[in-house]
Amino acid sequence: MAATKTARPDGDMSWKEVGELGLRYGRIPLALIVVELFYWFLTMPSDTLAPIQVTEAWIWNELTNLIYGEGTAVISHHNGWLTRIDLLHVDFPGPYDSVGLYVSDECAGVHEMIFLSTLVMMTDGVPQREKLKAVGVMCGIVYVLNILRLVVFYPIAVNSCLETPNVQACLTPMWQFHETVYTWGFLVVLVSMWLVWFLRFGGPARTLEATKVDPSPWRFSKRRMWETKHKALLGAALLLFVLAMTNISTNQEAIDARDTLAFCEFSSQLSSECGEAQQRWDDAIGYAWSLSALGLVVGVGTTVTVERPLEDGTWPSKPQPSESEDDHMKADSKPKGHHQKKSGSWKRRSEEE
Repeated sequence: MAATKTARPDGDMSWKEVGELGLRYGRIPLALIVVELFYWFLTMPSDTLAPIQVTEAWIWNELTNLIYGEGTAVISHHNGWLTRIDLLHVDFPGPYDSVGLYVSDECAGVHEMIFLSTLVMMTDGVPQREKLKAVGVMCGIVYVLNILRLVVFYPIAVNSCLETPNVQACLTPMWQFHETVYTWGFLVVLVSMWLVWFLRFGGPARTLEATKVDPSPWRFSKRRMWETKHKALLGAALLLFVLAMTNISTNQEAIDARDTLAFCEFSSQLSSECGEAQQRWDDAIGYAWSLSALGLVVGVGTTVTVERPLEDGTWPSKPQPSESEDDHMKADSKPKGHHQKKSGSWKRRSEEE
């Protein structure tokens, strides 16, 4: 009896197609993991994003004084940067009737911007120009929402402390609000923003259509053409690695902090000086990791390129020399002398002449 081959129903995908589709969309969580690792290395030292932190602290202070009255907030230094905000009210606990807060690198909103930008840029079926516009608009919205989150700290704390004044527990609702937004509140907002934008541009139907038309929209490849700017970028990446090493090995402040920590550990001493030394040493190591992460990104970004298929569907290959260049190379390979070397003795040549 001959074996009969069952036909696959229309619209049903083979296991190979399922695997290719899984690899296509698996790059999105992979990209998010890579971005998270890069951000973690980048922000290991304290105040890595200091310019953004200072800007947001200044806006926070100005808006608080503008909305709730002059003297409700005071800006001051924290770790050498103007990122500390003291909220003032007569019912706040403590001898100074104030609540001390500061804008850390996690409070700057950059983490959320990077996460959202990665989601947008990895979405298929949307023109590149529209992606860039969406990233700019969404990052602006995230920045504004982050400022509003900081501004509402004051009324939450005041409303709670009016009921139980001068009690430390009256600040609990403010901390709970901060923890809720930090843990999952912003994540819900970010995913919702991306989902609305995704559905606006056709949603899954457009992505599926792009998958059928272009099953492999891009691939990574080693750079073939090297220009001066690419070599300069590699030099910059190498310089970042060197700076990372010297930040630990030759930085006098880091060396002093390491020696102080060694003495504190040897003598089992616990003091403010030991704590400051630990902070300086951790920052030195963090800066080294940050510089190394930047150097790695610059180096890999320069060495590896993203290729897209040509109009005929084939992948670009190594450029071949043109006919004129080929003829020029052949001409260069010929002997450069104008005359061929004569053979025989001078006497025989003179007789022939």
